[in-house]
Amino acid sequence: MPAKFVLSKDKAGKFRFNLVASNGLVVATSQAYSTKTAATNGINSVRKNAPVAAIDDQTLPPPAPAPAPVKASAAPAAKPAKKAKVAKKAAKKR
Repeated sequence: MPAKFVLSKDKAGKFRFNLVASNGLVVATSQAYSTKTAATNGINSVRKNAPVAAIDDQTLPPPAPAPAPVKASAAPAAKPAKKAKVAKKAAKKR
């Protein structure tokens, strides 16, 4: 038996539908609708949108944030003073 939509009326008089798999298990239950027409529109919406629905797997960790871009002015400047000290020491030794 293929999957089917089962439309019913609850104790409060609202319409609901279940999507029942071929093995008889309920795989989806709708919200409560005030009219049968609204519930039927809900069924048609599931039929239309489910084949292309994306999967939002919220069991995966969120992606790591991208590193902040480094600004050109934030780069440390070269320290020519140390090179000059080394050169002075070498000159004194001569």
